[in-house]
Amino acid sequence: MDDRNPGKLQIYAVEEADSMSATCIVRCIGGVVRPGQLFDADSLSDNPDERSHITLDWIDQYRRRVDFIDPPHSAKVHFSGGGVSLLEKGVMIVSV
Repeated sequence: MDDRNPGKLQIYAVEEADSMSATCIVRCIGGVVRPGQLFDADSLSDNPDERSHITLDWIDQYRRRVDFIDPPHSAKVHFSGGGVSLLEKGVMIVSV
């Protein structure tokens, strides 16, 4: 498991969302992704008022909470933060 590379996730679907949280189906496409990691949402918007970091709160695989995912695995995840409104199918986010 290579923790040196930044974690990269691609959003497959947004299942639930409000202004500060979102539950999504994702695929890990790089690095190792763990709960508590911050992801950069700055690149998702041209509007400086919408720029923010997103925190990965938990990872669920097959209805079981896990400590990490790595490529090419998929999981249901929960994000929080001001940038969650920018998440949509196909978006890729990178840990900071």
